[in-house]
Amino acid sequence: MAAIKVLVVDDSLTMRALFSSALERSKDIVVVGAAGDAAEARQLIEQLRPNVLTLDVEMPGMNGLDFLAEIMDKKPMPVIMLSTLTHKGGDVSLRALEIGAVDCFPKPARATPDEFEKISGKLCKLVIAASKTNVLAKKGEAKEAKGVVRDYRYDGAVLGIAGGMDGPDAAVELLARFPANCPPTILVQPMDEGLLVPFGAKLARAVAPEVKMAADGMPLLEGHIYVAGVSTHHIVIDRWPGGVIRMLDRDPVQGARPSADMLFATLAKAAGKRAGGVILSGAGGDGAAGLAAIAGAGGRVAAQDPATALIAEAITAAQGRVPGLKLLAPGDIAEVMLERISLSAAA
Repeated sequence: MAAIKVLVVDDSLTMRALFSSALERSKDIVVVGAAGDAAEARQLIEQLRPNVLTLDVEMPGMNGLDFLAEIMDKKPMPVIMLSTLTHKGGDVSLRALEIGAVDCFPKPARATPDEFEKISGKLCKLVIAASKTNVLAKKGEAKEAKGVVRDYRYDGAVLGIAGGMDGPDAAVELLARFPANCPPTILVQPMDEGLLVPFGAKLARAVAPEVKMAADGMPLLEGHIYVAGVSTHHIVIDRWPGGVIRMLDRDPVQGARPSADMLFATLAKAAGKRAGGVILSGAGGDGAAGLAAIAGAGGRVAAQDPATALIAEAITAAQGRVPGLKLLAPGDIAEVMLERISLSAAA
């Protein structure tokens, strides 16, 4: 495989050097250039044709968000936002994702070689995943919002949704169609801690059910969506019906924490045919085995159509484990997941 060409854009010479050094620790990545502002970056993109761009939010002249919008309009490519704002300015980071960034990555608190060595592995993994993304799917035409699913009656189901890279946008599109009396739904969306709460607030504004940040011992209630994404714990359910959320301080499962496989497996075991599982856009194979467990228990499963996904690795892995897996645009998944317990189906 040819090395992934990366262009680093940051107004700080020190940051450019530190990020370049951190990225080149991977044999799969080569930093082809570094730019201090949008004007210089514009020229280097044409000359060097990088596969991935890392971009600072705060820059002189045109800021990072405006330059990102220009890139996505004129020359779409995978962009990772790098900024201290990802810790305390989650709204800015969410805006970057909405414009077209594939992900956001927080700068270390201290600009030292030791701190950058600590984040090198995670950053390189993110860049490698970004290089595989279908940015045209993210840039696609704005979708007409569909209304909330109607004629729905809750009868004891419990759902899990696994999102990854570009999962936040897909999750909002899906969950905006859930009625206020939806099944208790756990959304596993790994993201930086500083981004998770603003994302939860954005989701709460977009959906009819109540949105909560998942916590240990929290009861699973009708009409609630529980968001989990901080990388310190896995999330599972202990029993069904009458279950509660349990947060487990255990090692990552195949590199993932929280693990969608662990959540889905406990849903399958506890709820059987009352369980449901969905896999959205994301890298890696987390969730595929767990989704197969839900399908095997008679539960309802679905996945995002790869043609609409920023990165389809997780979806493809699920297809390999679940024959005949339904593939749908996020806005169409709600009807499939709720069909079994709708009034029209029950009639």
